[in-house]
Amino acid sequence: MGKRILLFIITNILVLTTIVIAWSLITTYTGISGSFENSSGYLGIDYASLMVFSLLVGFIGSFFSLAISRWIAKKMMKVKVLDPNGQLSAAERAVVEKVHRLSRAAGLVHMPEVGIYQSGEVNAFATGPTKKRSLVAVSAGLLNNLDDKAVEGVIAHEVAHVSNGDMVTMTLLQGIVNTFVVFFSRIAAIIASRFVREEMQFVVRFAAIIIFQILFSILGSIVVSAYSRHREYHADRGGADLAGRDKMAHALRSLKNNVGRASVNDRTDDSAVQTMKINGKSGLISLFSSHPDIDERIKRLEQR
Repeated sequence: MGKRILLFIITNILVLTTIVIAWSLITTYTGISGSFENSSGYLGIDYASLMVFSLLVGFIGSFFSLAISRWIAKKMMKVKVLDPNGQLSAAERAVVEKVHRLSRAAGLVHMPEVGIYQSGEVNAFATGPTKKRSLVAVSAGLLNNLDDKAVEGVIAHEVAHVSNGDMVTMTLLQGIVNTFVVFFSRIAAIIASRFVREEMQFVVRFAAIIIFQILFSILGSIVVSAYSRHREYHADRGGADLAGRDKMAHALRSLKNNVGRASVNDRTDDSAVQTMKINGKSGLISLFSSHPDIDERIKRLEQR
């Protein structure tokens, strides 16, 4: 799940930034008032109009990010989608069969796309805008280093994410976070622009909006990551219901023993997502981790 959250957050920040730049250009060249300043408001800001704007941009950004999440994941991770009716190797066929069997057990009517991406890391992720258009992908490292029971447990966990509709829930949360990001970044930018000469205010405000929006988006990702950690426990329970608690617990122990495993050629790719790995982090960096500590996950699963 770590990879899908990382991709989702990055895509969301890029989408929000694109919308803000486009809006600024539109208001500049069409004469539409987009400053949200009002002499009668506190600090000279029209908060009602700004909140409506923030809601629209925030939720458009998050739902657009959701809509392209599966496509982005395939491109960035170079996922090879497995055609269940095509020519597959024995290992590929086994992955497809596991995903489909567990998906039927979870009550899914439409089978997720199944893919493999070439990486030495031991990992997997699920993404997609709806249950009907979902993707479950596993790394080559996971298939090469985990036994069949552990692989089934990991896949059951990812299928549980799809069944629970976690991406849609995460999108709604991201929409709320985006709303506050847009709202407060605009207020901060308006205030900052008042410290410069009038002829420089537009440029300063434009730059400040982008800078504050990125900074606030990063802070907002702490909230998204915290909720992601909560959903991990829920997906562990869902995986246990689908594959059996023993297989799910065995999968978590196997992941713990293989965390950080990657080939020499994958080190660059691995370092790009270190804070979003399947195992939790300690200290301040744990605030940005999408996964809780794996020992705690095992403990909670065994206490069910």
